[in-house]
Amino acid sequence: MSKSFPLQPLLDLAQHQNEAATKKLGQLNQQHQSAQDKLQALQQFRHDYQDKFTEAAQNGMEPASLRNFQDFIDRLDQAIQQQQKVIANAQNSVQTGRHELMGATRKMRSFDTLAQRHVETEKIQEVRIEQRTQDEQTGRFAAMHSAEKKKEQ
Repeated sequence: MSKSFPLQPLLDLAQHQNEAATKKLGQLNQQHQSAQDKLQALQQFRHDYQDKFTEAAQNGMEPASLRNFQDFIDRLDQAIQQQQKVIANAQNSVQTGRHELMGATRKMRSFDTLAQRHVETEKIQEVRIEQRTQDEQTGRFAAMHSAEKKKEQ
């Protein structure tokens, strides 16, 4: 009868950590993509608004309207800068998540390798025990057969 793998709880934990790291990386990638989409939307909105501003300025504008347009464009520029910082932070988080996943995967594979070695060792021991048992039975049979031949003589 083979022994159970003594490090099975650690293997299970490593597998769980690997799954959690995979899920976390997926979420971080989603957040990063969402942040990039928001930046693109802000940039497109600024571009469109800049075009409207240029068109309105060419057609003549009151100074107050001109200031309002420029103030709004400045606020869009600030929002774009903030969103770029959000993206940089998201990229850092994704990179950290990748490193965590690589570490968790490496750990899980190490325990899995140990588990496979354990199974192989157990199989080898079982084969040896089975061989020993067969050898003993063969030896008893030969001894019994030899004793019967001596009785017959």
